[in-house]
Amino acid sequence: MGIQKDRIKFNVGGRVFETTSTTLANAGRNSFFGALFDENWDLNSQFNSNSSEDLFIDRNPDCFSILLDLLRTGDLNIPPNVVTERLLYREASFYGLLDHVRSAKWGPFDGNRLRLGRSLTGQAPGDGTAIRAGPDGGCCVAHGSIVHVYDWMLEEHPPMNLDYQRVNDMGWVDSESVVISACERLGSRDGGMGLFNASSGELRYKFQVSHDNQVKSYTAGALSFSGDFKIFSSCKGRSSEYGIGVWDQVTGKQIDFFYESPGWSLGDADKLQWLHGGNCLLVATLFPRKDNCYISLLDFREKNMVWSWSDIGAPLTVDEKRVRDAIAMEDSNSVCVVNEYEDLGFIDMRISGGSVRWSSRSRLMKGNMPDEPCYPKLALHDGQLFSSMNDSISVFCGPDWVLTSRLRRSYGGSICDFSIGGDRLFALHSEENIFDIWETQPPPVI
Repeated sequence: MGIQKDRIKFNVGGRVFETTSTTLANAGRNSFFGALFDENWDLNSQFNSNSSEDLFIDRNPDCFSILLDLLRTGDLNIPPNVVTERLLYREASFYGLLDHVRSAKWGPFDGNRLRLGRSLTGQAPGDGTAIRAGPDGGCCVAHGSIVHVYDWMLEEHPPMNLDYQRVNDMGWVDSESVVISACERLGSRDGGMGLFNASSGELRYKFQVSHDNQVKSYTAGALSFSGDFKIFSSCKGRSSEYGIGVWDQVTGKQIDFFYESPGWSLGDADKLQWLHGGNCLLVATLFPRKDNCYISLLDFREKNMVWSWSDIGAPLTVDEKRVRDAIAMEDSNSVCVVNEYEDLGFIDMRISGGSVRWSSRSRLMKGNMPDEPCYPKLALHDGQLFSSMNDSISVFCGPDWVLTSRLRRSYGGSICDFSIGGDRLFALHSEENIFDIWETQPPPVI
């Protein structure tokens, strides 16, 4: 940067503020204040301290004062009874400082440092069934045939629905687009998936399945997304359309289909997970959807199932028979599974059909069993493993996956689903239509 002593005055809504070019440069090139500098980060001559006039901005001066202090110190202090958070966020958006505000409110995600930031009661009647975190700190929640969308300020946007059929899964393509999968609509050739605008709730287009050059009606289930703009979904049709469909998320066109092999279950999959390192798709069909559990890795380049595990024909124990969720862990070449007791198990992906190595250390610190227990769910984020069980979420770390902390709140019932994204963890409760927002506290400003 050029001269660090350059000063600039603003008249914001009738109040005069004076600051330095160094402070304003903290806002970044793409902010409102970035336009005050040239390509060498020197303050433009018309804005320097020799100018006879203040730069007038017809905006809220109280919010400007808070945001200017944020640029000076890196700390966000909102005086009570002065401005509302919603007003401050609106002003931060105008100045291009939303990312600065978010970073000051919560820090980089760490499962062991999460605190309950807020709990929200949904607007829809009945219980929610699924929740998905958005990339920018918002989320979407499924209630029957409706999906409710919340931005990072937790303001609700217009809801979405796909032909008023029961929602099976949903996922964020980006901060502006949500894909919803749902049961087929009987008597219609419409697909069981749609891409929606997250802000308006409008349907952009539907995804169709073609078989023998004919468009087929189908039920779309579990979803996953790859880095090269592909969408994967488990599919169940009325004839031969059982398997995993693949679509281009930009055009919405079907580009591939992996048909279900005899004796295996793909179309009923509970979970899909794209493995970026292995360029394969994990497909898991689990109890109680099926009497047996099926987990496989599919290579779409060769149309080949490169790895598989099932409890069919294996010496069965109660634990192995009741695998509730599964997640691939590429760094350790293993698949982590969890049973209804929250015991973690690990399967070696280098050996097809291998046994499950169970660990029961998660039974430590277990609370009371709620009246309506929910099946456990798994998530992996930045080297930390998360497992929900009843009314809490366990965090496991290290090479041996040691239980390091648990997240629990006092009401709302069992956790039926949770999701991590946008540096937040969202937990959806089975009762009272409540979901929690857990955040990592920002590091102290020194």
